Amino acid sequence: MSKIQLGLLHPGEMGASIGAAAREAGANVYWASSGRSDSSRRRADEAGLEDVHDLAALTERSEFIISVCPPDAARALAENVSATGFAGIFIDANAVSSATAIEIGAIVEQSGARFVDGGIIGPPARHAGSTRLYLSGAEASAAASIFEGSIVAAIAIDPRPGAASALKMCYAAWTKGSAAMLTAVRALARAEGVEAALLEEWSISQKGLESRSEDAARNNAFKAWRFAGEMREIAATFEASGLPGGFHQAAADLYQRLERYKNCDPTPELAEIIDTLLGAKS
Repeated sequence: MSKIQLGLLHPGEMGASIGAAAREAGANVYWASSGRSDSSRRRADEAGLEDVHDLAALTERSEFIISVCPPDAARALAENVSATGFAGIFIDANAVSSATAIEIGAIVEQSGARFVDGGIIGPPARHAGSTRLYLSGAEASAAASIFEGSIVAAIAIDPRPGAASALKMCYAAWTKGSAAMLTAVRALARAEGVEAALLEEWSISQKGLESRSEDAARNNAFKAWRFAGEMREIAATFEASGLPGGFHQAAADLYQRLERYKNCDPTPELAEIIDTLLGAKS
């Protein structure tokens, strides 16, 4: 049986882990280093990905392509792939609304590609049971077969493109949306001068919420720049279903304010994060 030929766009922290899982499951996994950062090169090397240098070479060698990028870049990346004439199976595994996923499908189908909608739930894949790749569309089962026996659980859930993205939007609406709300509440309490009183009340009636709120801020600050676009996609998903999208538009604004902490190390302290949200000098 011949090996699956998979092209990965692009090896960020999540993408590199997905590529590594596919390679360990037996696929040949390629990436294109042209225009990418030294950090991307390092992650690709650590994941054992083969560099074919440019996008045209990658699409020529791949029967599957999987896109894992910030949601704001997903459409443009699909357009670039389509422009090469790629006619294999294109898996969009980005945190986008079902409507955006369907638009991306229409873009790649122009070159003769077949589209699979994907949504990743969980952290970068480091061990079995942590990370699930939900897939939908006519070729979802074929896409899932890439990861058979790997640490990534690839699950075909529906023949309709858009279903996997809708599931991702519902999931992240709570996890990342509630984290944004908790962070905002801590900032509001600080601004109103009642933070100590709020924490005392939480210790009585909402045990554990103080530590949860601190974790929500500190654990997400370095990746908040990615979450802003995802929150906008979630807001659009709510609005398309006749529900208010304002909750997650506000979350997008909050995460955007933390963009200065992109990939920061060490993690900033809660007080600094709150100062940033409130516009104070840290």
